[in-house]
Amino acid sequence: MKRNSPIFVLALVGALIFLAGCGHKPMQAAVPAAPSIQQPTSAEAGTTKASDASSETSGESEGVASTGLASTEIDPDTKPILVETGIASWYGAPYHNRRASNGEVYDMHAMTAAHKTLPLGSIVRVTCLENGESAVVRITDRGPFIEGRIVDLSQAAALKIGLVRKGTAQVRLEVLKTPQPIEVGGRWAVQIGGFQTEDSARDLAGHLTRRYHTAKVLTFPSPAGDWWVRVRVKDDDRERAGKVARAEKTSEGGIFLVRLD
Repeated sequence: MKRNSPIFVLALVGALIFLAGCGHKPMQAAVPAAPSIQQPTSAEAGTTKASDASSETSGESEGVASTGLASTEIDPDTKPILVETGIASWYGAPYHNRRASNGEVYDMHAMTAAHKTLPLGSIVRVTCLENGESAVVRITDRGPFIEGRIVDLSQAAALKIGLVRKGTAQVRLEVLKTPQPIEVGGRWAVQIGGFQTEDSARDLAGHLTRRYHTAKVLTFPSPAGDWWVRVRVKDDDRERAGKVARAEKTSEGGIFLVRLD
């Protein structure tokens, strides 16, 4: 083909147009900037708690529970209502400055903690069994959602008992005061996950929606990037939620009975 022929010129123009199209990057959707956070002073431990399925993720408000207790001040002679032993972990960024389960903004420098089933606003003392150090904290959040762990401390509480560098430790948890009864009442749900992909979470959510016609099934992401499924049974009844938790299985993460209030 001659360089000055019309066919050669048309072929060259077409090739240039094709190459230009291949080099063009598709437009990216604008992503809101993450909230500003204060970085912790030492290496983060692995976070273990999914964010609460709040109005931002479910499309409707689940209500903000009243904690009933404004601080962690407690009489030193107070006798424990309940004692648990197990593994404690802690969480900081990326949950810092985000909404906690009780409606407050989580501050990793405050003396707070997450627990799956204690009433929000409960005051507990957590003692590290390795060194005897203790911290009194207020339950403001839900978690940790990893099997075998009983409490997720704020960074401040973890520093106080020497937990930050280790990440986890065996502790004794003493419930000192609660705004509501522990054994009766409450609003209950089942939380399942975390899933690595949204598709996996939505597949399970679809299955659960078909199986439990009176339940409300929510799918939502956590700040750590994994996905969670929450099953709100009729009337948020504890017995119904417990039956769902016992009946279901998942290949990713775990299944947890969680108190919402």
